[in-house]
Amino acid sequence: MKPSLIQKEAAFHDDWAKSIDIDTIDINRYFTGVTCPENRFLLYHLGNLSGKKILELGCGAGENSVYFATQGAHCTATDISPGMLKKAQQLTKKHHVRVKTQVEDAMNLSFKANTFDIVYAANTMHHVDPHRMLEETHRVLKPGGLLCTWDPLIHNPLINIYRRLATQIRSDDESPLNISIVKNAQQLFSHVTYDTFWLATLWIFIQFFLIEHVHPNQERYWKKIILEEKRLRPLYLKLESLDRLLKKIPGFKRYAWNIAIAATK
Repeated sequence: MKPSLIQKEAAFHDDWAKSIDIDTIDINRYFTGVTCPENRFLLYHLGNLSGKKILELGCGAGENSVYFATQGAHCTATDISPGMLKKAQQLTKKHHVRVKTQVEDAMNLSFKANTFDIVYAANTMHHVDPHRMLEETHRVLKPGGLLCTWDPLIHNPLINIYRRLATQIRSDDESPLNISIVKNAQQLFSHVTYDTFWLATLWIFIQFFLIEHVHPNQERYWKKIILEEKRLRPLYLKLESLDRLLKKIPGFKRYAWNIAIAATK
């Protein structure tokens, strides 16, 4: 019998978890670093987190939930990968905060309806059925609750070349999102706002490959931009100003690398 999508994703991320060193994780940089524009956008919409009940889907090593916990939130960090959850538990202990961790399938959540103030998911929806995940997040959110999520888009030719090169660090079944995911969210949620990120700023990926000779299978570029945020900051800020101009061109937002969505139930 062939393994299911969930089994394959769990095995892939269990294997990845073995290589993660939590001592290299700077949780603040994930939300305040200039090379994390998706989280900076979502953090604005999240507002004051103190006392909020947050469910994270696809928590990975727990960077986001641990950060939220340091801001006073009550977090439940979930992932399909037990290996990743072990890393999240280690990171929780390192920062002396309390975060509940448990194995969950983002398409079939075990939680009751109307449970959480916030559902947060980073780089998760493109690993599952996005429509099913939207339905489940809507179900477990309280009335007026907020879904904050970001994922890669499928439309940019440069990123699609990168994906064909990065075969060893991407799971077989992941599928970047179509920009129409915004309309799907609008059908469920009362209010949806979004933005896209990384157009001219994708020059940094070209620099990694052509100038610094870092092969995509050698190092995950999306982690490298966070780890080396201080070095990349001057270049990124110049390119980001160009991104803001490019996104004013009708239809151009879809060609960004990532999309971030804040949706209110």
